[in-house]
Order: sequence, then C-alpha cells, then structure tokens
Amino acid sequence: MKREFIKGILILIAIIILSSCNINNSFKSISEIRISLESDVLIDSEKPFKIREFKPYLNDQWIGKAISYGCYRKGQAPWGTGPSDVEIKQDLNIISAYWNLIRVYNADNDTERILESIKEHSFPVKVMLGIWLEKESENSIGKEGNVNNVLRGIELARKYPEIVIAVNAGNETQVYWSGHRMESANLLKYIRVVRNNIAQPVTTADDYNFWNKSESKQIASEVDFIVTHIYPLWNSKLLNESISWMSKELAVINSLHEDKSIILGEIGWATNYNPEKKGQGQQGTLIKGDVSLQTQGEFLIMLDKWIEANRTTTFLFEAFDELWKGGAENTGSNEIEKNWGAFYENREPKQSFINYQKYVNEHNQKIRHGGNNE
Repeated sequence: MKREFIKGILILIAIIILSSCNINNSFKSISEIRISLESDVLIDSEKPFKIREFKPYLNDQWIGKAISYGCYRKGQAPWGTGPSDVEIKQDLNIISAYWNLIRVYNADNDTERILESIKEHSFPVKVMLGIWLEKESENSIGKEGNVNNVLRGIELARKYPEIVIAVNAGNETQVYWSGHRMESANLLKYIRVVRNNIAQPVTTADDYNFWNKSESKQIASEVDFIVTHIYPLWNSKLLNESISWMSKELAVINSLHEDKSIILGEIGWATNYNPEKKGQGQQGTLIKGDVSLQTQGEFLIMLDKWIEANRTTTFLFEAFDELWKGGAENTGSNEIEKNWGAFYENREPKQSFINYQKYVNEHNQKIRHGGNNE
C-alpha cells in the first residue's frame, strides 16, 4: 500500500512538471520572436479573444492606490547614467511605505534592477511593466528600439511572474498631440506579440482624448484592460472642478468600452510651473488652476476620497520629481514636467504629501473607531 502511494505521488509530480514544460513551451523563444518582428511577419491576435483579468492584489488585499515611478535623480536619465542599486533600494523603501503597486515605463536595465531589488529584498510591491514604443515611419532607429524593448519586456515578464502583474505596451502613442504618435498597425503588432508570449494581462496606455473616440475601439478590442490618463490641470480645470470633470471623462470612456475594465494610469497635480511659457499646448496657456504645494495636497485628498468611493485602480503621477524631463538642464526648475512628484528629487517628502498623509492617518483612525472620512 505504501509503495503504491509513493508511486502515485511520483506520477502526480511528473504530470505537474510536464504540464509546466508544456506551458513554457507554448511561448516562442526570444530569438524566434525577434525573427518574426524583424521580418514583418503578420502577427495574429488570439481568437476567440479571452480577457485576462487585471488583479491589483497583494496577499488578497486590494492595492489599487498606486504610483508611477521614475527612478532617475539629478544628473541621471534613461539615455545616460542610471541609479545605483543602493538608490533603487532606497526608493523602494520609501515607496513601499505608502504604495504596493508601481508603474514603470520601459523594459531596460534599470527596470530589471528595480524588479531584482523587489525580489531580493522582498519588498511588498507589484509592478505594471511598461514597454516604450516610438513611431517608425521613416525611422529605422525607432523600429530597432521598439523591437529591443518588446523583447526585453517579454523577458522580464517571464523572469518575474510573481512581481509583474501586467504589461503596458506603448505610452501615449495614439492621441493626436503625441510627439511620438505611432502607426496603429504597428502598435497592434507589438501588443499581439507581447500578449502571445507572456501569461500576464496586456494593455496600452493613452490619453483620455484617444480612448473617448470611436477610433480607439480597434486597439481596445485587443487589450485585456484599458489604461487612460486624465489630467484636470493640463485641461484648464480649477481644483474645485477637477475630480468631477475627471469622473465625467472616465464615464464617457466606460460607456464606449463597456466590455473592458478601465484604470487611471496617470493623474496628478504639479507643484510648480512656468506661466511665461505661452503658446498652443504650452503650460502657460493651458493651465488655469493654482499650482502650489497647498493645492497639490488638497488634490491628493480629493482624489483619495474618489478612489475610496469608486474602487478604481489609480496610478498617481508621480512618486519623485524628475529633473531630466522638460528640457533637463536647458530649462529652469519651474518647468512643469519636473514638478509632479509627491517627493522632491532628493527624496524628501513635499509638504503637500505630508499634509495628505496626515489626512490618511486621521481617516484610518476614524475607521478603526467606527467613524467616517469626513
């Protein structure tokens, strides 16, 4: 009897191993994927399309209050020097004290070191992994970069399946004002090849001004969920109308894509800007609301209440100010793209975030004592 029991256990183990091998073998090798991408072989979508649910949970706890994370400090940039392992660990120590879900924007060496640090130090953090994509028309370098980023993204999603809970291929590549607007056929190709070769849900992120139009339906039909960016500040809204306006715009997208779950991939409020920078699409022309630490703190509280009421996964933009953006050293410190963080570039919390955390702590204390958030 004992021998038969052991035999049965061994057979069960063998079945599990073989099943695992079959799952892994269902994906193409990276070299095979590269060949198909470089030769422009037609990539088929899944038929019938079966949605993979996006699950922002950690130990059965919802972690939908999320944060966008750019790791670059003063003197660092994606195209140059990146952060040290010590600096990445410091960032993750700060982030994990407040958030358990982060969004990163490309699959590169720095992102792999972020994922490895999460794994090595057991940080309670899950990741929506980004794959940066550029337009390719009349740009062979753009295609080469896209192929390399896609392959690296697939590798990282496979290597860190317990950390990477979703993959985002492309960021603001379809909205009309994008500086790197790419051909929709190319975006679809990359979405398909990523989705066909990893187990996680796959999406693409874009501005609400793309997702609220019928032209977005083709892209939407081939992603597992929709990631939208909605910035009240950039859209000339005042603080007191910011959340209601955002909610209305989100409702429009929901009505157009009823079969998809929709999350906020970027939303925030800057703490400084250059009002002298005038012209079409410029911050000095578009921004009408107050830009200050005080207003950012109030916005964070308003947004928190909305998230609590609507249970919509929301990535606040962003954790830390990023000085490499908006022209880097060629522009002043009041360039808006450098001032969206809850923390300064030196990793000190802004007074706005301190005020917000005071609200959160008081709110949580009231909940523990049976009160409410008012």
